[in-house]
Amino acid sequence: MTAEAAEGGGGRGWRAAAQDALYGPGGFYRGPGAGPAGHFRTSVHASPLFAGAVARLLCRVDEALGRPAVLDFVDMAAGRGELVTGVLAALPADVAPRVRAYAVELAGRPAGLDHRIEWRAEPPEGITGLLFANEWLDNVPVEVAEVDPSGVPRLVLVREDGTERLGEPVAGAAAEWLARWWPLGAGEGLRAEIGLPRDRAWASAVGTLARGLAVAVDYAHTAAARPPFGTLTAFREGRETTPVPDGSCDLTAHVALDACAAAPALPGTRLLTQRDALRALGVSGARPPLTLASTDPAGYVRALAGAGEAAELTAPGGLGDFGWLVQPVGTADVRDLFVDVADDEEH
Repeated sequence: MTAEAAEGGGGRGWRAAAQDALYGPGGFYRGPGAGPAGHFRTSVHASPLFAGAVARLLCRVDEALGRPAVLDFVDMAAGRGELVTGVLAALPADVAPRVRAYAVELAGRPAGLDHRIEWRAEPPEGITGLLFANEWLDNVPVEVAEVDPSGVPRLVLVREDGTERLGEPVAGAAAEWLARWWPLGAGEGLRAEIGLPRDRAWASAVGTLARGLAVAVDYAHTAAARPPFGTLTAFREGRETTPVPDGSCDLTAHVALDACAAAPALPGTRLLTQRDALRALGVSGARPPLTLASTDPAGYVRALAGAGEAAELTAPGGLGDFGWLVQPVGTADVRDLFVDVADDEEH
């Protein structure tokens, strides 16, 4: 933060500014068109293998729950319905007729969406099945704190043009959250995103499950490796850009998934990397055997393309490093769906 920005007046906290910029009238996520896919690439857009893996997870949940008459699938922050559409297409014939699919999104329902998908602004209550939140929590607005020259964490205030200044010291529940989950120390300029609203949002979403599994997938960090200067950034038309809360770009910050995990502290909670989670669900970047090229050339080309897509989804330093927060609700039978995967953190 520049001295000039710090001395200027005006501005408001990043949470309120981002809320309006993303979700207010004319906000980034309210607009028509391609939606988020026009500005940034998620695992859903990278390959249909991701939706296929989620479909396999839904089938595992189905088996763990004893194949209920109605199996719910809730796609949180559904964008234009890409994931839920892909999941329905990948389900086996004996499961698909029992699935009740929901897309949770503030933007209007896209034209031509599968009629089986119910479009909602909030998740339904009392579901039995799988609630899946892919890159939702990073867009739940949060306050930003920065340490001043005296070593005091203060709220960062921002104007619509993106210039910032320091406001009041962090206090109350926000200060308690920082002390527990992201202690800043006294170094001037150290920054953190105060994840309390995300913890509450996740706990509320998990609370809609009667029985089943809740999964959050996102850019993430844990207490063992918090970024010293925060992660607030923005994306516009496929490129990372300076965060400006004017509705022209996506505003995002990585998620303290360990804090979210503790918000609804549930037995069987696990934190995994996407790399490990997808491999447990059958997504592998292994190249097909060369012998296939001579016996089935077209099949070899397809398998080779699939291996490339799988490699992107599981790549170190990229999508493979995303965090998966997995929480069973109302039953012990879904705890072992990733039984062969080592936890990143114990809970």
